[in-house]
Amino acid sequence: MSYLVANEMRGGYGSADILHGCTISVDKGEIAVIVGPNGAGKSTAMKAMFGMLSLRGGNVLLAGNDITNLSPQDRVKMGMAMVPQTNNIFTSMTVEENLEMGAYLRRDDISKTMDHVFELFPVLAEKRNQDAGELSGGQRQQVAVGRALMTQPKILMLDEPTAGVSPIVMDELFDRILEVKKTGIAILMVEQNASQALHIADTGYVLVGGTNKYTDSGEALLQNPDVRKSFLGG
Repeated sequence: MSYLVANEMRGGYGSADILHGCTISVDKGEIAVIVGPNGAGKSTAMKAMFGMLSLRGGNVLLAGNDITNLSPQDRVKMGMAMVPQTNNIFTSMTVEENLEMGAYLRRDDISKTMDHVFELFPVLAEKRNQDAGELSGGQRQQVAVGRALMTQPKILMLDEPTAGVSPIVMDELFDRILEVKKTGIAILMVEQNASQALHIADTGYVLVGGTNKYTDSGEALLQNPDVRKSFLGG
């Protein structure tokens, strides 16, 4: 069984369901990518798995334990970390202070983890004393990911990490995500840049209308003619 598994999730906002029985999973040391058209339920699925949305059906398991009814805070304590698409840094704090905020639950020495973050994102080391609000969009995303890594997560969840950044910055972020994967962390990512994301994905999920339209390896989905025609521009 994968480390994080969401089975047959059903739920939404108010009385309307957006998720209609979708199933998503990711194991340690793997990258799982959720792609699909706007309104497909990608970010909703991510929020449901992190406990930000109550489910009306299905369940979420972490290391075999049912966490369906746990709060996001309790899921963080169990090793989950999520980087939302927007409002994901403290703009008035320095880079280093943002990273320290990521370790607020820890009571041990955080210096080695911070050194690791600076190794992954050298530009953050250079700008450690600069207010995060003064950084470029790509650098802000690095701060957001770095802050999540300060919790020493077993699962890193990224909601549209490359939104609004240039292709060069996107490639750099994906390279860093691959480096994080090498540490054994499970990575679950929602992405609009479907083709690029599937290139680094061990498993890809194509959601349509809140349900699984296609589930396969990233490489297999890239080669699937129906997926290419409908979701990858040919």
